[in-house]
Amino acid sequence: MSTDLLEPSAPITTITTVTTVHTHLRPIDRDGLMAFADKGRNNPASRGTNKVHTVMEGQYRSLSYVGNHAPVVVDEPLHLFGQDTAPAPGEIVLSGLGGCLAVGITAVATWKQVKLSKIEVFMEGDIGNPAAWGAGGALQKTPPEMGFQAIRVKVLVEGDAPREVLDEIVQHANFYSPVANSMRNPIPFEISLAD
Repeated sequence: MSTDLLEPSAPITTITTVTTVHTHLRPIDRDGLMAFADKGRNNPASRGTNKVHTVMEGQYRSLSYVGNHAPVVVDEPLHLFGQDTAPAPGEIVLSGLGGCLAVGITAVATWKQVKLSKIEVFMEGDIGNPAAWGAGGALQKTPPEMGFQAIRVKVLVEGDAPREVLDEIVQHANFYSPVANSMRNPIPFEISLAD
């Protein structure tokens, strides 16, 4: 038996250089954001108008057209007599809320000069339809009893600031979110037949 296999060999030393890579989300134009903020500060009554044109395809599937973008497809799940080819209307509403909160978080972080590397918004909304859209279901229901009864939002946000600052950014964005405030507050609403 060879003894050179049993003798310890000299230790091998490997030197590895560790490089930490920081990536951030694509930034927005901070100067443009500050100019937009100045415009709002100087004219707090200013308003914009969002326009959407929705066309029903059949069953419960519809296409909503916004500007020159691809249509937003809306459907209902199978248990609500849809084809389940797209999110349901309530899910689209929550998508709008998530998008608005993410925009607000980005804007507030940019204002505070915090660089973010991740924003994810998780939403749940409790909604019922016992009135069957008014088609002979629980017709004694009143408007406050219909629609979302509770919404829960969790935000995963990472960036170059402590957790307390990131939470402050999220809370600030929530307070000023146009979509969140549209859902929290009663708004004038009218509907009529088109000419």
